[in-house]
Amino acid sequence: MKTAVALLIFNRPDTTEKVFEAIRQAKPPKLLVVADGPRPDQEDDINNCAATRDIISRVDWDCQVMTNYSDVNLGCGRRVSSGLDWVFSIVERAIILEDDCLPNPSFFRYCEELLEKYQDDERIMTILGTNGFNKWKSTSQSYHFCYWPSPVWGWASWSRAWRCYNHDIQAWANPKVQQQIRNFMADDALFLGMAWRFQRAYRNEVDTWDWQWYFAILSNSGMAIVPAVNLVANIGFGPKATHTKSRRPRVVNRKTYSLEFPLLHPDGMAPDLDYHREITKVRPIQEFIFKIKAKLRPYKNYLLNLIKHKNF
Repeated sequence: MKTAVALLIFNRPDTTEKVFEAIRQAKPPKLLVVADGPRPDQEDDINNCAATRDIISRVDWDCQVMTNYSDVNLGCGRRVSSGLDWVFSIVERAIILEDDCLPNPSFFRYCEELLEKYQDDERIMTILGTNGFNKWKSTSQSYHFCYWPSPVWGWASWSRAWRCYNHDIQAWANPKVQQQIRNFMADDALFLGMAWRFQRAYRNEVDTWDWQWYFAILSNSGMAIVPAVNLVANIGFGPKATHTKSRRPRVVNRKTYSLEFPLLHPDGMAPDLDYHREITKVRPIQEFIFKIKAKLRPYKNYLLNLIKHKNF
């Protein structure tokens, strides 16, 4: 490998050890590790954070290790976003893994080759490791393009793309920006799926960083690359997770596959609309909730006042 790997860790030595071993097998020349600090109200965090960081000391290949460890807990949103600011201030391109995202060995070569191929193509802003359907047109091509840059369970990008990132996404309040994204996606169902996320991130209703990354991509008319087979399994689902507490079989510990090399490149750069349509079919509840909230928002204070004073 010639590409740096960034590893995002916190307090889960069990999953971190598995992801670290996958990185160890790939032997990147540079490993940049970002860690959040223990939460003050969780006694186990001190030992668990320390045990997780100790795993990094096991680097036994020719590798420059750089660390960015926080002494205090910044939370998922601010720690990851500030950590990636640090990563992309050091390297121009990187492969990023969180402590619960276990990659297939071919994931690293796939990322590295496409980081090189699309280095100067500003239409492409991220390379994903996850395929929402395990396999998608895998007999005819190695990857496709899409407007839906989710989920970011193992991905790669460039500093040129990360410069568009803003954690507070204040631009979402601008109706012109919203319309620009809607026009770019050219699909109301897709737009509503993302708008639901952007609205919550803008209102600071969720401690996350990735929805803001989706906004950076779409507000700059960018696209994601999706592999033809699933290359990354999220092994962190469960009660200890920050967000991924679900135990749905569709997403938990999904199987990964190996990509064949050399890569089969798509004939053109148009987004795969068939993939988009299938993706949106699995998110109808989120879209429904967003629509209902949007309609009720003008009456929110009035309804809360009625409930408070029981004027009904």
